[in-house]
Amino acid sequence: MDKIGELTVFAKVVDEGGFSAAARAMNLTPSAVSKQIGRLEDRLGVRLLNRTTRSLSLTPEGRSFYERCTRILSDIDEAEAEVTSAHTTPRGMLRLSCGVAFGRHQVSPLISEFLERYPDVQVEMIQTDSVVDLVEQGVDLAVRFGELQDSSLVARFLARSKRAICASPEYLERHGVPQHPSELQDHNCLFFSTLPHLNEWIFKVPEGEYPFRPQGNFSANNGETIHDMALSGLGIARLAEFLVAPDVRDGKLVRILQDYYRDITVPIHALYPTRRHLSPKLRAFVDFLVEKFSPVPPWERL
Repeated sequence: MDKIGELTVFAKVVDEGGFSAAARAMNLTPSAVSKQIGRLEDRLGVRLLNRTTRSLSLTPEGRSFYERCTRILSDIDEAEAEVTSAHTTPRGMLRLSCGVAFGRHQVSPLISEFLERYPDVQVEMIQTDSVVDLVEQGVDLAVRFGELQDSSLVARFLARSKRAICASPEYLERHGVPQHPSELQDHNCLFFSTLPHLNEWIFKVPEGEYPFRPQGNFSANNGETIHDMALSGLGIARLAEFLVAPDVRDGKLVRILQDYYRDITVPIHALYPTRRHLSPKLRAFVDFLVEKFSPVPPWERL
Protein backbone atom coordinates (compact mmCIF):
# COMPACT_ATOMS: atom_id res chain seq x y z
CA MET A 1 0.00 0.00 0.00
CA ASP A 2 1.23 3.55 -0.71
CA LYS A 3 2.15 6.03 2.01
CA ILE A 4 -1.24 7.76 1.94
CA GLY A 5 -2.89 4.38 2.34
CA GLU A 6 -0.72 3.61 5.36
CA LEU A 7 -1.57 6.95 6.93
CA THR A 8 -5.27 6.31 6.31
CA VAL A 9 -5.14 2.89 8.00
CA PHE A 10 -3.18 4.24 10.97
CA ALA A 11 -5.59 7.15 11.50
CA LYS A 12 -8.58 4.82 11.22
CA VAL A 13 -7.11 2.44 13.86
CA VAL A 14 -6.70 5.34 16.28
CA ASP A 15 -10.13 6.78 15.50
CA GLU A 16 -11.90 3.41 15.89
CA GLY A 17 -9.87 2.39 18.94
CA GLY A 18 -8.62 -0.94 17.65
CA PHE A 19 -7.59 -3.07 14.71
CA SER A 20 -10.83 -5.05 14.42
CA ALA A 21 -13.04 -1.97 14.44
CA ALA A 22 -10.81 -0.26 11.86
CA ALA A 23 -10.87 -3.39 9.70
CA ARG A 24 -14.68 -3.43 9.72
CA ALA A 25 -14.86 0.27 8.87
CA MET A 26 -12.47 -0.15 5.92
CA ASN A 27 -13.78 -3.54 4.77
CA LEU A 28 -10.42 -5.20 5.44
CA THR A 29 -9.35 -8.13 7.57
CA PRO A 30 -7.81 -7.42 11.02
CA SER A 31 -4.62 -9.18 9.90
CA ALA A 32 -4.33 -6.89 6.86
CA VAL A 33 -4.69 -3.84 9.12
CA SER A 34 -2.13 -5.20 11.54
CA LYS A 35 0.36 -5.81 8.73
CA GLN A 36 -0.07 -2.25 7.44
CA ILE A 37 0.66 -0.79 10.88
CA GLY A 38 3.66 -3.09 11.27
CA ARG A 39 5.08 -1.98 7.88
CA LEU A 40 4.53 1.66 8.76
CA GLU A 41 6.36 1.32 12.09
CA ASP A 42 9.21 -0.61 10.43
CA ARG A 43 9.58 2.06 7.76
CA LEU A 44 9.59 4.88 10.33
CA GLY A 45 11.75 2.96 12.81
CA VAL A 46 9.51 3.85 15.79
CA ARG A 47 6.61 2.30 17.66
CA LEU A 48 3.44 4.24 17.13
CA LEU A 49 0.99 2.11 19.13
CA ASN A 50 1.15 0.28 22.45
CA ARG A 51 -0.77 -2.94 22.02
CA THR A 52 -2.16 -5.27 24.64
CA THR A 53 -4.80 -7.97 24.35
CA ARG A 54 -7.40 -5.58 25.80
CA SER A 55 -6.33 -2.08 24.82
CA LEU A 56 -4.46 0.05 22.35
CA SER A 57 -2.84 3.41 23.02
CA LEU A 58 -0.60 5.88 21.26
CA THR A 59 3.06 6.25 22.11
CA PRO A 60 4.32 9.86 22.36
CA GLU A 61 5.75 9.50 18.84
CA GLY A 62 2.48 7.96 17.71
CA ARG A 63 0.43 10.87 19.09
CA SER A 64 2.60 13.43 17.32
CA PHE A 65 2.45 11.38 14.13
CA TYR A 66 -1.34 10.99 14.42
CA GLU A 67 -1.83 14.76 14.68
CA ARG A 68 0.23 15.29 11.54
CA CYS A 69 -1.60 12.46 9.76
CA THR A 70 -5.02 13.93 10.42
CA ARG A 71 -3.91 17.30 9.06
CA ILE A 72 -2.42 15.70 5.94
CA LEU A 73 -5.49 13.56 5.30
CA SER A 74 -7.76 16.55 5.85
CA ASP A 75 -5.73 18.60 3.36
CA ILE A 76 -6.04 15.78 0.82
CA ASP A 77 -9.81 15.61 1.32
CA GLU A 78 -10.10 19.37 0.88
CA ALA A 79 -7.93 19.31 -2.26
CA GLU A 80 -10.03 16.55 -3.80
CA ALA A 81 -13.25 18.36 -2.88
CA GLU A 82 -11.94 21.56 -4.46
CA VAL A 83 -10.99 19.79 -7.69
CA THR A 84 -14.29 17.94 -7.80
CA SER A 85 -16.17 21.16 -7.17
CA ALA A 86 -14.25 22.86 -9.96
CA HIS A 87 -15.55 20.18 -12.32
CA THR A 88 -19.15 20.52 -11.18
CA THR A 89 -19.56 24.20 -10.23
CA PRO A 90 -19.19 26.87 -12.93
CA ARG A 91 -16.24 29.07 -12.03
CA GLY A 92 -13.36 30.95 -13.61
CA MET A 93 -12.88 33.18 -16.66
CA LEU A 94 -15.09 32.59 -19.71
CA ARG A 95 -13.86 34.24 -22.94
CA LEU A 96 -16.67 34.85 -25.41
CA SER A 97 -16.48 36.09 -29.00
CA CYS A 98 -19.45 37.43 -30.95
CA GLY A 99 -20.34 39.98 -33.60
CA VAL A 100 -20.48 43.65 -32.65
CA ALA A 101 -24.20 44.22 -33.23
CA PHE A 102 -25.39 40.86 -31.93
CA GLY A 103 -23.12 41.19 -28.91
CA ARG A 104 -24.39 44.63 -28.03
CA HIS A 105 -28.09 44.10 -28.64
CA GLN A 106 -28.65 40.44 -27.77
CA VAL A 107 -25.82 38.97 -25.68
CA SER A 108 -24.67 41.87 -23.48
CA PRO A 109 -28.15 42.40 -21.96
CA LEU A 110 -28.09 38.77 -20.76
CA ILE A 111 -24.70 38.76 -19.06
CA SER A 112 -25.88 40.26 -15.75
CA GLU A 113 -28.48 37.51 -15.31
CA PHE A 114 -25.93 34.81 -16.12
CA LEU A 115 -23.43 36.20 -13.60
CA GLU A 116 -26.13 36.42 -10.95
CA ARG A 117 -26.80 32.72 -11.44
CA TYR A 118 -23.09 31.83 -11.44
CA PRO A 119 -21.26 34.35 -9.24
CA ASP A 120 -17.95 32.43 -9.44
CA VAL A 121 -17.70 33.00 -13.22
CA GLN A 122 -16.07 36.02 -14.86
CA VAL A 123 -16.87 36.89 -18.49
CA GLU A 124 -14.58 38.57 -21.00
CA MET A 125 -16.54 39.56 -24.11
CA ILE A 126 -14.70 40.04 -27.41
CA GLN A 127 -16.92 41.83 -29.93
CA THR A 128 -15.69 41.60 -33.51
CA ASP A 129 -17.21 40.89 -36.90
CA SER A 130 -14.04 39.03 -37.92
CA VAL A 131 -13.74 35.26 -37.53
CA VAL A 132 -11.72 34.43 -34.41
CA ASP A 133 -9.54 31.32 -34.13
CA LEU A 134 -10.85 29.93 -30.85
CA VAL A 135 -7.89 27.67 -30.05
CA GLU A 136 -5.15 30.06 -31.12
CA GLN A 137 -6.65 33.04 -29.29
CA GLY A 138 -7.77 31.13 -26.20
CA VAL A 139 -11.49 31.79 -26.70
CA ASP A 140 -13.93 29.41 -25.02
CA LEU A 141 -16.98 30.13 -27.14
CA ALA A 142 -18.00 32.01 -30.28
CA VAL A 143 -21.49 32.94 -31.44
CA ARG A 144 -21.54 32.92 -35.25
CA PHE A 145 -24.03 33.44 -38.05
CA GLY A 146 -24.24 31.44 -41.25
CA GLU A 147 -23.57 27.92 -42.41
CA LEU A 148 -20.79 26.15 -40.54
CA GLN A 149 -17.39 26.02 -42.20
CA ASP A 150 -15.06 24.58 -39.54
CA SER A 151 -15.95 20.94 -38.85
CA SER A 152 -13.39 20.74 -36.01
CA LEU A 153 -15.66 22.87 -33.80
CA VAL A 154 -18.66 21.66 -31.85
CA ALA A 155 -21.83 23.56 -32.75
CA ARG A 156 -24.94 24.11 -30.64
CA PHE A 157 -27.87 25.56 -32.55
CA LEU A 158 -29.37 28.70 -30.98
CA ALA A 159 -31.81 30.21 -33.48
CA ARG A 160 -32.43 31.26 -37.04
CA SER A 161 -32.16 34.93 -37.92
CA LYS A 162 -33.99 36.59 -40.75
CA ARG A 163 -32.62 39.65 -42.46
CA ALA A 164 -34.77 42.56 -43.58
CA ILE A 165 -34.48 45.00 -46.45
CA CYS A 166 -35.50 48.22 -44.80
CA ALA A 167 -35.35 52.00 -44.85
CA SER A 168 -36.71 54.88 -42.84
CA PRO A 169 -40.17 56.28 -43.64
CA GLU A 170 -38.49 59.60 -44.51
CA TYR A 171 -36.22 58.00 -47.10
CA LEU A 172 -39.10 56.10 -48.70
CA GLU A 173 -41.26 59.22 -48.80
CA ARG A 174 -38.52 61.11 -50.64
CA HIS A 175 -37.44 58.37 -53.05
CA GLY A 176 -40.39 56.00 -53.32
CA VAL A 177 -40.88 52.38 -52.29
CA PRO A 178 -39.28 49.81 -54.61
CA GLN A 179 -41.76 47.14 -55.69
CA HIS A 180 -39.28 44.70 -57.25
CA PRO A 181 -35.63 43.88 -56.38
CA SER A 182 -34.52 45.23 -59.75
CA GLU A 183 -35.67 48.70 -58.68
CA LEU A 184 -33.00 48.80 -55.95
CA GLN A 185 -30.48 49.86 -58.60
CA ASP A 186 -32.20 53.25 -58.61
CA HIS A 187 -31.77 53.70 -54.85
CA ASN A 188 -28.96 54.59 -52.48
CA CYS A 189 -28.05 51.32 -50.77
CA LEU A 190 -25.89 51.02 -47.66
CA PHE A 191 -23.36 48.19 -47.65
CA PHE A 192 -20.46 46.59 -45.81
CA SER A 193 -16.92 47.68 -46.63
CA THR A 194 -15.02 44.67 -45.23
CA LEU A 195 -17.50 41.76 -45.25
CA PRO A 196 -18.17 41.05 -48.94
CA HIS A 197 -20.39 38.03 -48.27
CA LEU A 198 -22.90 40.40 -46.66
CA ASN A 199 -23.11 42.39 -49.90
CA GLU A 200 -24.80 39.58 -51.80
CA TRP A 201 -28.50 40.32 -51.51
CA ILE A 202 -30.28 37.25 -52.86
CA PHE A 203 -34.00 37.55 -53.55
CA LYS A 204 -36.52 34.89 -54.51
CA VAL A 205 -38.41 35.66 -57.70
CA PRO A 206 -40.69 33.43 -59.82
CA GLU A 207 -37.79 32.70 -62.17
CA GLY A 208 -35.55 31.55 -59.33
CA GLU A 209 -32.96 33.61 -57.47
CA TYR A 210 -32.28 37.26 -58.15
CA PRO A 211 -28.83 38.36 -56.90
CA PHE A 212 -28.18 42.01 -56.25
CA ARG A 213 -25.02 43.85 -55.22
CA PRO A 214 -25.81 47.07 -53.36
CA GLN A 215 -24.28 50.34 -54.49
CA GLY A 216 -24.43 53.69 -52.77
CA ASN A 217 -22.53 56.54 -51.20
CA PHE A 218 -21.93 54.97 -47.78
CA SER A 219 -20.34 51.77 -46.47
CA ALA A 220 -19.12 50.66 -43.05
CA ASN A 221 -17.35 47.68 -41.54
CA ASN A 222 -20.15 46.87 -39.07
CA GLY A 223 -23.91 46.56 -38.97
CA GLU A 224 -24.29 49.01 -36.09
CA THR A 225 -23.13 51.96 -38.20
CA ILE A 226 -25.17 50.92 -41.23
CA HIS A 227 -28.16 50.62 -38.91
CA ASP A 228 -27.57 54.19 -37.68
CA MET A 229 -27.37 55.48 -41.25
CA ALA A 230 -30.58 53.71 -42.22
CA LEU A 231 -32.33 55.31 -39.24
CA SER A 232 -31.02 58.70 -40.33
CA GLY A 233 -32.71 58.31 -43.72
CA LEU A 234 -29.56 57.95 -45.79
CA GLY A 235 -30.59 54.86 -47.75
CA ILE A 236 -31.80 51.26 -47.92
CA ALA A 237 -30.02 48.58 -45.90
CA ARG A 238 -30.14 44.84 -45.43
CA LEU A 239 -29.92 44.20 -41.70
CA ALA A 240 -30.64 41.40 -39.25
CA GLU A 241 -34.08 41.25 -37.72
CA PHE A 242 -32.58 41.16 -34.23
CA LEU A 243 -31.29 44.65 -34.92
CA VAL A 244 -34.24 46.24 -36.71
CA ALA A 245 -37.31 44.57 -35.17
CA PRO A 246 -37.68 47.19 -32.39
CA ASP A 247 -37.35 50.00 -34.94
CA VAL A 248 -39.98 48.44 -37.22
CA ARG A 249 -42.31 48.10 -34.24
CA ASP A 250 -41.75 51.77 -33.35
CA GLY A 251 -42.18 52.97 -36.94
CA LYS A 252 -38.58 54.14 -37.29
CA LEU A 253 -37.86 51.65 -40.10
CA VAL A 254 -40.05 49.99 -42.70
CA ARG A 255 -39.52 46.53 -44.19
CA ILE A 256 -39.70 46.49 -47.99
CA LEU A 257 -39.70 43.75 -50.66
CA GLN A 258 -40.87 41.22 -48.05
CA ASP A 259 -42.52 38.94 -50.59
CA TYR A 260 -39.12 38.44 -52.21
CA TYR A 261 -37.13 38.01 -49.01
CA ARG A 262 -39.20 36.79 -46.05
CA ASP A 263 -38.20 33.10 -46.28
CA ILE A 264 -34.42 33.66 -46.27
CA THR A 265 -32.91 32.86 -42.87
CA VAL A 266 -29.45 32.45 -41.37
CA PRO A 267 -28.61 29.95 -38.60
CA ILE A 268 -26.95 31.10 -35.39
CA HIS A 269 -24.71 28.68 -33.51
CA ALA A 270 -22.64 28.63 -30.36
CA LEU A 271 -19.28 27.12 -31.30
CA TYR A 272 -16.61 25.68 -29.02
CA PRO A 273 -13.53 23.52 -29.58
CA THR A 274 -14.35 20.14 -28.04
CA ARG A 275 -16.93 18.03 -26.21
CA ARG A 276 -14.33 16.23 -24.07
CA HIS A 277 -14.02 17.50 -20.50
CA LEU A 278 -16.34 20.40 -21.21
CA SER A 279 -15.87 22.89 -18.37
CA PRO A 280 -18.90 23.65 -16.18
CA LYS A 281 -18.66 27.38 -16.97
CA LEU A 282 -18.82 26.72 -20.72
CA ARG A 283 -21.59 24.15 -20.43
CA ALA A 284 -23.59 26.52 -18.23
CA PHE A 285 -23.21 29.44 -20.63
CA VAL A 286 -24.14 27.43 -23.73
CA ASP A 287 -27.21 26.04 -21.95
CA PHE A 288 -28.06 29.59 -20.87
CA LEU A 289 -27.91 30.87 -24.46
CA VAL A 290 -30.10 28.01 -25.68
CA GLU A 291 -32.60 28.83 -22.93
CA LYS A 292 -32.72 32.49 -23.98
CA PHE A 293 -32.82 32.07 -27.76
CA SER A 294 -34.89 28.90 -28.24
CA PRO A 295 -37.42 27.94 -29.37
CA VAL A 296 -38.40 31.52 -30.33
CA PRO A 297 -35.65 34.16 -30.35
CA PRO A 298 -36.39 37.35 -28.39
CA TRP A 299 -36.58 39.62 -31.47
CA GLU A 300 -39.50 37.56 -32.78
CA ARG A 301 -41.43 38.01 -29.52
CA LEU A 302 -41.85 41.75 -30.04
